[in-house]
Amino acid sequence: MNLFDIQQNEFVGRHIGPNETETNHMLDTIGVSSLEELVNKTVPGAIRMQKPLAVPAAISESDYLRMLKEISLKNDVFRNYIGQGYYDTITPSVILRNVFENPGWYTQYTPYQAEISQGRLESLLNFQTMVSDFTGLPIANASLLDEATAAAEAMAMFFSALNKDHDHLSRPTFFVDSNVFPQTRDVIYTRATPLNINVIVGDFATAAPDASWFGALVQYPNAQGAVEDYRSFIDKVHAAGAYVAMATDLLALTLLTSPGDLGADAALGSAQRFGVPLGFGGPHAAFFAVKDDFKRSIPGRIIGVSIDAEGKRALRMALQTREQHIKREKATSNICTAQALLANMAAMYAVYHGPEGLKNIATRIAILASAVAEKLSAKGFTLKANNFFDTITVSVKDTAAIRTKAEAKGINFFYPSEGLVVISLDETATIPDVNDVLSVFDAGTVSKNTTTTSIPAALERTSPYLLHPVFNSYHSESKMMRYMKMLENKDLSLNTSMISLGSCTMKLNAATEMIPLSWSHWSKMHPFAPKTQTGGYQQIVDELSDYLCQITAFDACSLQPNSGAQGEYAGLLVIRAFHESRGEGKRNVMLIPISAHGTNPASAVMAGFKVVVVKALENGYIDVEDLKAKAAAHAADLAGIMITYPSTYGVYEESVKEICSTVHQYGGQVYMDGANMNAQVGLTAPGLIGADVCHLNLHKTFAIPHGGGGPGMGPICVAKHLAPFLPGHVSLENKAQTQAVSAAPYGSASILLISYAYIRLLGAEGIKNASEFAILNANYMKARLEKAYDILYNGINGTCAHEFIVDLRPFKATAGVEAEDVAKRLMDYGFHAPTLSFPVPGTVMIEPTESEDLAELDRFCDALLSIREEISAIEEGKADKAQNVLKHAPHTQFVITADEWTRPYSRQTAAYPLEYVKLNKFWPSISRVNNTHGDRNLICTCEPVSAYAEAEA
Repeated sequence: MNLFDIQQNEFVGRHIGPNETETNHMLDTIGVSSLEELVNKTVPGAIRMQKPLAVPAAISESDYLRMLKEISLKNDVFRNYIGQGYYDTITPSVILRNVFENPGWYTQYTPYQAEISQGRLESLLNFQTMVSDFTGLPIANASLLDEATAAAEAMAMFFSALNKDHDHLSRPTFFVDSNVFPQTRDVIYTRATPLNINVIVGDFATAAPDASWFGALVQYPNAQGAVEDYRSFIDKVHAAGAYVAMATDLLALTLLTSPGDLGADAALGSAQRFGVPLGFGGPHAAFFAVKDDFKRSIPGRIIGVSIDAEGKRALRMALQTREQHIKREKATSNICTAQALLANMAAMYAVYHGPEGLKNIATRIAILASAVAEKLSAKGFTLKANNFFDTITVSVKDTAAIRTKAEAKGINFFYPSEGLVVISLDETATIPDVNDVLSVFDAGTVSKNTTTTSIPAALERTSPYLLHPVFNSYHSESKMMRYMKMLENKDLSLNTSMISLGSCTMKLNAATEMIPLSWSHWSKMHPFAPKTQTGGYQQIVDELSDYLCQITAFDACSLQPNSGAQGEYAGLLVIRAFHESRGEGKRNVMLIPISAHGTNPASAVMAGFKVVVVKALENGYIDVEDLKAKAAAHAADLAGIMITYPSTYGVYEESVKEICSTVHQYGGQVYMDGANMNAQVGLTAPGLIGADVCHLNLHKTFAIPHGGGGPGMGPICVAKHLAPFLPGHVSLENKAQTQAVSAAPYGSASILLISYAYIRLLGAEGIKNASEFAILNANYMKARLEKAYDILYNGINGTCAHEFIVDLRPFKATAGVEAEDVAKRLMDYGFHAPTLSFPVPGTVMIEPTESEDLAELDRFCDALLSIREEISAIEEGKADKAQNVLKHAPHTQFVITADEWTRPYSRQTAAYPLEYVKLNKFWPSISRVNNTHGDRNLICTCEPVSAYAEAEA
């Protein structure tokens, strides 16, 4: 390779951890002569890809950024007054730099390990408090995917509350007001169909709720901008025994009476306009709040307040008994539906501006909107509503003429139908901007002297909000910067050490992949902007779709699903629609192996399938005989099977082709979960193996960061016969296809840039290398650990795939040590625990990814080997069974430096168990969290300051 070729391939060596010398050492440790030999021993020959991937060759980082800048200029950045749930916003620079562009925030994992997640848990608690305050409802979750899916979650929550038997519905009807955003109605139709919910759309003012209703949805302010008083409607729905959800706007709620004060049972919407860029549709954090009655059935994750082992205040994810890994097919929603990074940005926006600052922003917008309305009315235009916050709908004679004139000035309005123009103002709008808007209508100008709003007096907000000191303390940039840094320091991220989570693939999220996300030509694009203005995004969408089809050996792709769980759901809907198109809608049985990812059964039930569990053999393989028996037994109603490959047990099952052909034999379709795609790319593919549809976790295999629990992306790829059934969208020409699964046409479109960059920077050979080195790193760690620990489920040649399971169950009998003790003790060594007790209780599942170098792998192995010696000390009676370093882990700085030390081991042993720890000590900020206390005393908003003082005391 000459110097110029080396430059073009530079990123491969930057993304993949081990160099040539390290690779050879690792191969020697495993006992193979080459990487090729290891891969041949691991991946069954019958499913191997026989030709190179048809994606472009690698490109250098500087060439890539230059190329992407040119593509971005195919997007025209207009001033967008389209609204419909998406608004331009000003991201404070201090938040942009210190959260959005900071790997200390965007590379964090979901906060399952509370002791090393207190910073983002604190920030998410702020988010919940903010949502609870604005909505006037006591319980809020830590975000959902987008406004439309949040509305669908509200529908599902109400439905389950009043229909205990889903096979015999006593209350099948859900009412949706005709002025709810069109994309929200679209997703509601999608989610309602599999559950046999009868959705009726109409005018809330004339609707007549009856005993068939279980719930209703209204928009506040509505899609035309009108601020309606829903009190009497809510009373009527309640009188009929049903519930009401209000889709609303947090900024509007600084000025409007809260949904809780109006009597709503749930409130939801998007927090996007709190400083989160448009990004052509996402990622954005939805919010969701409920009355106390729904605290045990609210979808998504809730952050709650508890105490730690020292009795100090500690935060953790509350009510985790609804986790899909536990409830599986009994789950009513899917846990993997959060946007933590964006929720944190929105919370920080509220912290930075405070209640007064937010009210000022909202009031400026409302004043400008009112001034525009006044000028248009004076010019003779008719307005559809007199009461509004930021949006006015104008009747015009010639929509096309207005549109032509507006676009000539670089302005986008929303045109819902002929004769109507919708104008939505936002935080970025200035008086000159507003005068440009008025010039399109030849309607004069406004001045700074305007002060009135069009908020109706009966709906003016009187209840206070954001009274907690956190929203009233950090308004200077210095204070805000230090507050965010203080929280960041409490959290272990990929910029601290490796995060070896099996099934979650926490690989490098390279800076070059991330940088373009804040470029204005990507970040300021509205998802409903005219196609003529979005050429750059269209190119990315088309090329990335093609690359993903090549990688999966499939024929068509939808980029719309904006989480892995959403991808599962979308893939299952495609299978459902396919069967219905052939007059086989009765096929409703989905086979799911007991080893499947916990989200699979939850998604299957949400898509209207009945789950039949397939057994596993002792070696972790799917029991093919049991599968054949169940496929035969359900031949008439078999819809398909959901499999993960390699299996969740970290093994490439040789029987996979037989499994696929058995399901096809009985008329079913094969859905492949893409959680473990990092062990497939370039080596094999779902299409080669025999699957019909798969979802891809772009936030795993394709380098989108996890963001502390979201964003995610879960596109689906399908074989040719399923292509006609991919999701459509109201904003696209293909709306005649099946209904949408997400609010925006391409889901969280801006982060597709990350996966596009990953593929272009690594090239065909590099993405295959990533799979090979993921297998190498896992097998190296297994080789180092297998003499000290039992490793479950090897392949037939004794190797694992890209992950492996360490069995910790024997130590419960020999030393009283549980898997959780090992997980918490790893924090003292500076590491996040691997996946705990999934898929096998009492184990950890380790996935190192290809990004970790030999030194980091060795540090992690050294930690686990040292912990094994600590366990041996208990087994041999040298350490006490109850009073030992494992049972008391993790050890905080507060505990280590306390004047009193009564434990039978030294402080040094607790804090610095190995030499390397001294060089870069990461301190857990709390001792082991007490989950039970928190679930018995549910607090999920910021407590009064006295609680902090008591905790410190």
